[in-house]
Amino acid sequence: MTLLLDRSAPAPPAAIRLDAAQRRVVAHRHGPLLVLAGPGTGKTTTLVEAIAARLARSPSDGTPADGHPSNGGPDRNKADDRPSGGNPSDGSGSDPDWLASGRTDAARLEPDQVLALTFGRRAAAELRDRVIARVGGGLVPTVTTFHSFCYALVQQWSDPASLSGPPRLLSGPEQEWRVRDLLAGSAGAQWPASLRAGLGTQGFAEQVRDLLSRLRSAGLDPADLAAAAAASGVAEWEQLACFAEEYLDVLDAEGVVDYAELVHRAVLLAERPDVQEALHRQFRAVYVDEFQDTDPAQVRLLRALVGPTASLVVVGDPDQAIYSFRGAAVRGLLQFPAEFAGPGGVPAGVEVLDRTRRFGPVIAAAARAVLGDQVPAGLPAAHLRRHRAARCEPGVVPGRVDVLTFDDPAAQAAHIADLVRRAHLDDADPVRWADIAVLVRSGTRQLPSLRRALVAAGVPVEVAGDELPLAADPAVGVLLRALDVAAALAVAGERDVDQVLPVDVARDLLVSPLGGADPSDLRRLGRALRRHHDDRLPRSDDDPLVPAPSAAVLLRDAVLHSDRLAAVDLPYGAARAGAAVRRVGRLLAAAAARVAEHASPEEVLWTLWSGTGWPRRLERAALAGGPAGRRADRDLDAVCALMDAAARAQLRCGVSGVQAFAAELAQQAIPADALAERPVRGDAVRLLTAHRAKGLQWRWVIVAGVQEGTWPDLRRRSTLVRGEELLPVMAGAGDGAPDTPGGPAGRSPVGPTRSELLAEERRLLYVACTRARERLVVTAVRGGGGTPDVPSRFLDDLGVPVRHVSGRPTRPLSTAGLVAALRARAEDPATSAGLRAAAVRRLAVLAGLRDRSGKPLVPAANPDRWWGVARRTEGAAPVRPADAPVTLSASALTALERCPLQWFLSREVGADGVGGPAAGVGALVHVLADAVARGELPDDLDGLRGILDSVWPAVGFGVPYESQRQRELADAVLERLLAYHRRGGQVLVGSEVPFDVVLGVPAPDGSTVPVRLRGTFDRVEIDAAGAVHVVDLKTSATKPTARDLTEHRQLGAYQAAVAAGAVPDAGTVSGGAELVMLGVGVRGDDSAPVVLGQVPPGTAAAEEPGPTWVDLALGRAAAAVRDEQYPARPGPACQTCRVKSACPADSRGARPW
Repeated sequence: MTLLLDRSAPAPPAAIRLDAAQRRVVAHRHGPLLVLAGPGTGKTTTLVEAIAARLARSPSDGTPADGHPSNGGPDRNKADDRPSGGNPSDGSGSDPDWLASGRTDAARLEPDQVLALTFGRRAAAELRDRVIARVGGGLVPTVTTFHSFCYALVQQWSDPASLSGPPRLLSGPEQEWRVRDLLAGSAGAQWPASLRAGLGTQGFAEQVRDLLSRLRSAGLDPADLAAAAAASGVAEWEQLACFAEEYLDVLDAEGVVDYAELVHRAVLLAERPDVQEALHRQFRAVYVDEFQDTDPAQVRLLRALVGPTASLVVVGDPDQAIYSFRGAAVRGLLQFPAEFAGPGGVPAGVEVLDRTRRFGPVIAAAARAVLGDQVPAGLPAAHLRRHRAARCEPGVVPGRVDVLTFDDPAAQAAHIADLVRRAHLDDADPVRWADIAVLVRSGTRQLPSLRRALVAAGVPVEVAGDELPLAADPAVGVLLRALDVAAALAVAGERDVDQVLPVDVARDLLVSPLGGADPSDLRRLGRALRRHHDDRLPRSDDDPLVPAPSAAVLLRDAVLHSDRLAAVDLPYGAARAGAAVRRVGRLLAAAAARVAEHASPEEVLWTLWSGTGWPRRLERAALAGGPAGRRADRDLDAVCALMDAAARAQLRCGVSGVQAFAAELAQQAIPADALAERPVRGDAVRLLTAHRAKGLQWRWVIVAGVQEGTWPDLRRRSTLVRGEELLPVMAGAGDGAPDTPGGPAGRSPVGPTRSELLAEERRLLYVACTRARERLVVTAVRGGGGTPDVPSRFLDDLGVPVRHVSGRPTRPLSTAGLVAALRARAEDPATSAGLRAAAVRRLAVLAGLRDRSGKPLVPAANPDRWWGVARRTEGAAPVRPADAPVTLSASALTALERCPLQWFLSREVGADGVGGPAAGVGALVHVLADAVARGELPDDLDGLRGILDSVWPAVGFGVPYESQRQRELADAVLERLLAYHRRGGQVLVGSEVPFDVVLGVPAPDGSTVPVRLRGTFDRVEIDAAGAVHVVDLKTSATKPTARDLTEHRQLGAYQAAVAAGAVPDAGTVSGGAELVMLGVGVRGDDSAPVVLGQVPPGTAAAEEPGPTWVDLALGRAAAAVRDEQYPARPGPACQTCRVKSACPADSRGARPW
């Protein structure tokens, strides 16, 4: 392959055309200026041109130094809204002379004298890229975020003699974890009673974190908070002031700062005379974007930063102030003219960008209607009216607004997916996936369900990783679990090494990308381990009362002792799972060794990450693209963010450091804060919150879930710590200086009013609606029948008729939906022959489509792949040998009649997994009952309870209260067991008596079928007449009805076995069978069990001569086993079925059989 470098200059893009208001902003040279700029008014372009106009090497004629005009060319979904050609005759429009005049300005500055500040790394990166493109490269002004500038300032002016250097910046999740850790370690008695109960909760830690941020953003110290507590009577703040002092001391000791503390330190530095003088000399022009999002500390920083001879241009929109929950205060913008007044108190100038280029009048009218008529106080009303009445640029698409309601959230999600697919597949005007966004109010509550619906409909979806906590990412969760286990293994002694890996975590790691095991293979391995369990995989206790280890426990032990698998004979599927067990075992051992060597979390994570083929699989998938490639990209991004977090924790080493890091990330409950924002990858629909959508735009925007109670959310943001009341209390502090913290004594603090909350919710919906360029769809759920789903009041404010859509889409607008519809027509006997033939032809066309490698593009269209159509397969061997009797147990007879599929999957396949703790309790009771019956244990209740106490921890109830409840029930069962054992009447002749008999029974076709009955009788007793009675002990609390007892299959099978000679020493005459319900007490005497008896089959007066009902039941069961047809039979037993995930009769079933 030959590569050629094309060094020719690219074609120059169209020149930037500015309207009159933009030109006035660009021409601004001295003093402060506030620019009101709504959505789509070209504020970013104005800032770029203003910055370029101040640089010494860039003329102000719209042409960079290389002579080529440039518009920067950012991402098409960034909200740049650059001006283009206007009407020269319009006084407020573009002026071609402005582009060609070649005028120069004596007030040229060097790049390092210009500073541009904005909010968010994404916005800063976009603005920086456009400035670079505009000025033609080389040295460019400083374009950064407030926090980055503050960090650079603190770093520049840090004490050079300090050994620690500049502090490390904590991410938001790291700060939250430190607050939680300090609260957990604080003495509860020191806290007021109103706060004591919340000390250990996540919500309380979040509230304290918010209070600490508000404290610093207001420029206050812990002592000021204590003074505010005394002035306002808020007792909670007094102890919180002590905690804030401790928190700051801990941060100082660690050499770290949080975001609010960083800005606070930068403000103190900027106000220092020597630093302030240096800043005034350096920065002669300062530009600030999104000024409505500033907090008081950032406004104070600007006042210290900008000198009397410098120019300051701030751009903002009071109607887009939506971050008050982060401490942002829109009053910084509203009070800007007065706060930054010039000499003599002359208010700062105000300029309004009043031409909208993003959307047309239809979307503009709907969005403005959401805001209502109320305008914020502080700015001149004329400016605000002009700001809200921005005109739409001629030639812009008018736009379309739809307001839709649906029956329920699932229907809403399905219709949104259908709407998105139809927009993308529209032949007349197809919309790229990346030109569509779905916005919601709440990320945690609304994003997951919408994402599932879109993915199920075949829509590629991009969800920002920082919408959720880092630990919530599946890829990160796998590595964190492995890291935690490795740290525990590093310190585990020989006695407790098997306890460091919970069985559920072991299984998760085995089926994770680290292990790569198939769940079905794991089940095969578990069964193999149970069959071959012997001394090479020793039990934890030789006491026979302890239940044998479950398959899950044996799998966990195999991970920790993978070398012992060599002694176990594994079939093919189990052998594949065995390889995964060895792989995970070696990986955890290697990571544990690194922890023991005092490695850092990053080094241990790298051992886990690089020790498998997972990175290479993700790399191949990412390069291949498609849905799998997008998933791989997300996983790689998440792992990179995890490694970044681990790199910041490099000073933590060894067991304690690794455990602390893993615990910190696992407990983080707020979204991740990566240093570099993850880019949008590929062509995919964006799914994100309205807050995060600010600054972006798309052709199509769907605002989903606009419900009353959710949007607007008018719940008072009151907290235990009353942080929302801090700034109102401090409002009486005069100029806000830290030495005058309190307002009038006895003042009653207040938080945001209901009207203020409503206004911010309106602004948030306004921001969401103004992200759309051509089509805006707002949706809600309108439930009926008293459901709580009520559309938001904002829907009516949009001024668009609300249309209700009933039901769900008839079929998904996808390839799978098309195949399903064609199949339904082709297989429907009621459909005409012509229509069925047409459906078959189209299916044939779809089935014949191939990609370049020859693989089918629509494999589901091939009838060979349809369930229920393929020829019935025969097993390599019959379920029961044809030349031998059909082997059954007494309990299998009941299971086969109740549901053949459940019997087959549970008894033959072993797909029901391991029984729960209740099954273990039943096994323990049967062991104890046998020991008492044989005389090996005395019939002493206290003694039996003591034995049960000694083995109870092995039963494995995970929840303490459930363990206690079941223990109380077990005590009652033992009491009833002894009551039955002590009663007179029948003579005990055997306990846990095995039997194995063959008898001939009539098959449904009239033939005789040999059936082999095998099993164990719980008790065998003889009555006074010498007849045999079989007793079955039941620990459950569910009694059979009288009708069911008459033909109880298990008891009937027991009696048939007795008649066939199952107990030769006792005889073959059955006197009946009994169910002893140990879990149910007799009414009036709860210490005695309920005993239910069944008469011998064939002796009831209603029965006719000939085969008994039990003979017929055995014949039907044997025939069903021979026939190997196991249909599902829905019934009451489905509620407790452990194989329902594989049942075609259950809506959650994985596949039909």
